[in-house]
Amino acid sequence: MKAERRTIIVREIEHWRRSKLLPDHYCDFLLNLYADPVLAPKSAEPDNQPQHLVGKAMMAVSRATGKQWFLTIGILTLISFVVLYFSVFHPVMQIGTLLLGTIILLRFGEKMRSSYAPIGFLSIFLGHLLLLSGGLYLIIQHELTAWYWNFFLITACSLFWVIYGIKRKLSLLHLCGWLAFLMAYAMLLHELTTGQQWYEIQLYWLPLSVLFFWISWFIHKWFKPVSAILFVIGIITWFMPELFQNMFIEEVVYLQLQLIAKVAIGGGLLFGLKKQWMVWVI
Repeated sequence: MKAERRTIIVREIEHWRRSKLLPDHYCDFLLNLYADPVLAPKSAEPDNQPQHLVGKAMMAVSRATGKQWFLTIGILTLISFVVLYFSVFHPVMQIGTLLLGTIILLRFGEKMRSSYAPIGFLSIFLGHLLLLSGGLYLIIQHELTAWYWNFFLITACSLFWVIYGIKRKLSLLHLCGWLAFLMAYAMLLHELTTGQQWYEIQLYWLPLSVLFFWISWFIHKWFKPVSAILFVIGIITWFMPELFQNMFIEEVVYLQLQLIAKVAIGGGLLFGLKKQWMVWVI
């Protein structure tokens, strides 16, 4: 068949596709049958195919079937109903709704990571954010003013984030999990300890920092990304005593001097042992 006739037929098939005169799979079959293998990549898409995001979205909307429209409207209506009446649900139903929403967002995000990574990562982020923010909302709504409710929620979220981040190879989420753990640990120290002297606070945090460094060294041969995150958390924990004093203690003694000494000691250790610790994280 001549190239001119092939081009005319391909354009006609594309017109049928845009006008919904034939189902998409029939059009694909006809294109595979009549398209020139050399010209197919050029003629497989319409000449006026939009390149920007809004145009692609409008094209997708124009191609949606009645079933897809009905399903979309139904989902939006359900979400609106849950948002408007969430505060009057039974507490058990509220918790179940939050968990269900978190699971849906995480599952959707995992499916989208392979095909469209930004949407997938955004959905995963929103799922974990929904778990934390929804839990804090329930605590405020039901007037659970005791400090340990926030402590248990943040601890549970931190544990979930660490496990999920390691399993799904999401280093940023893994890091956020350990940061949430440090926050929960600071809350626990603030509520249960009576020692307010600077050296006592150093003893609360420095052994934990050393523990992170040791675990980072111990597992670096098998889990290098995890080892790198633990190394970063060890560095952050090294400076947590000064941050803790600044947040929870009214009269801080020698805070600037402590910070300068920490920077000097930590920088000297990192420089002197750079041949060792760089192997853990690189």
